[in-house]
Amino acid sequence: MTSVPTPIPSRTQFVLEGIKHRILTGQLTPGQALVETELAAQFGVSKTPVREALKTLAGTGLVVMSQYKGVTVRMVDADMAREVYDVRLLLEPEALRRAVRRGASLDVARDALNRSDQAADTGERSLANREFHRALYTSCGNPLLGRMLDEVRDQAALVSAVAWAADPSWEREAAEHREILRLALEGDADGAASALYAHIASFVERAFPATDGEDDQA
Repeated sequence: MTSVPTPIPSRTQFVLEGIKHRILTGQLTPGQALVETELAAQFGVSKTPVREALKTLAGTGLVVMSQYKGVTVRMVDADMAREVYDVRLLLEPEALRRAVRRGASLDVARDALNRSDQAADTGERSLANREFHRALYTSCGNPLLGRMLDEVRDQAALVSAVAWAADPSWEREAAEHREILRLALEGDADGAASALYAHIASFVERAFPATDGEDDQA
């Protein structure tokens, strides 16, 4: 019998979404300390929902809990980025291939792409980018595959935000998004999947290039 997840209390959910939004839009930066009392005051709640929200965020990989340093926003380095993007390369193109073959609607992806083009800042663009990618795989027909990609979705968005802060290459990614969507809308499942694979691989290679030593070990 499949267990039903325990719903998150509304105050905890409110704090959870608020902290996540601040992280993914760069208001809270990698390595920054997250102090329960300060967050509780900012959100107008007690420390309990803040503590529960931080535990959930630790489970998704956005924050790190340390006995000595407390809670901090997760740092992004080359190893972390490649781990996350390796999972995406293995799963996301196949999920898109299946979604296209099923004739799934891509209206949400189109809307997210339009919002990204019209975004006023990197934070808005990062959130729209996140929604675009999820819309590509969410109708793949395999709920487990979708959930597995959801588990790395926030971490991928954090990697993107950090990479864009160092090198704002979002115009290139937006052009690649349009090509992926064009192929998908035309029903070219393999072409869309290949374009998505190249898009994901090239981004992490540009943002976190392998050193010569790492190439020798590959």
